[in-house]
Amino acid sequence: MDSHRPNHNHGWLPSLKRWGWLPVLLAVVTLMACKVSYSFNGASIDYSKTKTITIADFPIRSNYVWGPMQAIFNNELKDVFANHTKLTQVKRNGDLKIEGEITQYTQRNKSVSSEGYSAQTELSMTVNVRFTNNVNHDEDFERQFTATSSYETTQSLNSVQEELVTQMVKEITDQIFNATVANW
Repeated sequence: MDSHRPNHNHGWLPSLKRWGWLPVLLAVVTLMACKVSYSFNGASIDYSKTKTITIADFPIRSNYVWGPMQAIFNNELKDVFANHTKLTQVKRNGDLKIEGEITQYTQRNKSVSSEGYSAQTELSMTVNVRFTNNVNHDEDFERQFTATSSYETTQSLNSVQEELVTQMVKEITDQIFNATVANW
C-alpha cells in the first residue's frame, strides 16, 4: 500500500538537513572576521569630536542674477546637512564652517539648429565655497562647484528657470556635502 502513496521527498530536503548549517556558519565566520563600517546617510563624521556646523548665507556676486536663487540655494544647503547628518547648526563658531558666495550664473547657446538658430540654451551656476574644519584643519579648503542645465530655446527662460535652478542647486549642494563630510 505504501507504494501507492505520492513521494513527498523532493530530493532537496535531505541535503538541506545535511548542509543547512553551512550558510549560517559562513555568515557567522564572515561577521566575526570583519567589521563593516557604513553610514546610511552618506556622512563620514566622528560625532564624538564634531558636533556643530555653521553654514553662512551665500550672497550672489554674479553679474546676472535671478532673485529667488539665493534663498533656494541657502535653504537647500542647510537642509542637506540637517537631513543627512546629526550635526547641530549654530550661528557661529561651529566645529565645521561653510561659507562662500554664488559667483556665476550665466546662460549661453549650447547647440544650433539646421536653420542656424540656437536650439538649446545652457544655464550654468558656480558657487565658491570656503570650508573650515576646526577639529582637523588639514581638511580645510576653498573650491568652486559648478552645475549646468539646458533647455530648448522654444521655451522661455522664465517658464523653466525655477525648475532648472532648483536642479542645479541640488547638484551643487550634493557636491558640497560630499566634499565636506562624506569623504568619498
